[in-house]
Amino acid sequence: MSQDLSQYPTMNPTFQLTERDSTPTQAQVVMEPLEKGYGHTLGNALRRTMLTSLPGHAVSMIRIDGVDHQYTSLEGMTEDIVEFILNVKQLRIKSDSSDNGLLRLTATGPATVTAADIEVGGGFEIINTDQLLATLAKGKKLSAELTVEAGMGYLPATERQSSTIGDIPVDALFSPVVQVSYRVEQTRVGRRTDYDRVVFNITTDGTLRPIETVRQAARILARQMTQVYEPAAAQAEVEPAELSPQEAEVLRLTVEELDLPTRIANALRKGGFKTVGELINAERGTIAKVKNLGEKSVDVINDALGKKGVSLSE
Repeated sequence: MSQDLSQYPTMNPTFQLTERDSTPTQAQVVMEPLEKGYGHTLGNALRRTMLTSLPGHAVSMIRIDGVDHQYTSLEGMTEDIVEFILNVKQLRIKSDSSDNGLLRLTATGPATVTAADIEVGGGFEIINTDQLLATLAKGKKLSAELTVEAGMGYLPATERQSSTIGDIPVDALFSPVVQVSYRVEQTRVGRRTDYDRVVFNITTDGTLRPIETVRQAARILARQMTQVYEPAAAQAEVEPAELSPQEAEVLRLTVEELDLPTRIANALRKGGFKTVGELINAERGTIAKVKNLGEKSVDVINDALGKKGVSLSE
């Protein structure tokens, strides 16, 4: 027979979360009053979770017209490709969904190219639109595709290789938290003076408000702790079916190789769908929501896939 813990104060927390001295990127977040000793217990766990486990979006792949690899330059652009990539890595991208996407950059010189010149769609928003990307000479052009992925933590470019010439992997930092520290103070409630107060000093990249980083970290910790006392059974992994060389070749086909109308092929690429494999792993409804597409366009896409022996998921 398990003991009833509901009568104890630790099972009935009443502490509040407040934000002070706040800006879109910096704030102090205060939790109080906590039972004695819980300041460090919760403060350390929340801090570590905020730094390592919050999801976000970042550019993970770049494709530049006329450029095959990063160790080169583009005629008429002051920065070399490595410098351009370093500037792109500074982009802070916000999205309310966990979908991947494709951003398009087109500019003609003379121009100082910034993040404001990027064509943004699919629910994405660039926070630091003043971020410098490149400087172009008169009459010179820069055209690039930026693949945006959702993820967590940090993903080095070496873990994400592409066999397509011109695709340049980029180190991706997904975490919205730049810095976080905390301190524990004593606080008083009535006659008791031994309660804890936790004060977090949080700096984010602007894609998430400081107080929201604490709330998200708390949800993650709560789900982890639930597994301790209400464990969910691990689901057996299903071995993926082995593809024949012909099937694998079909999945590697690009959307342009499906002989689709140019308007549809361009819309798919801008929506983040480059290959047949990416198309068949997405639902019809998801593809229909891509800008400049609709149900009729999805039918055209499905007919083209049918000629290759595959189809869209319902």
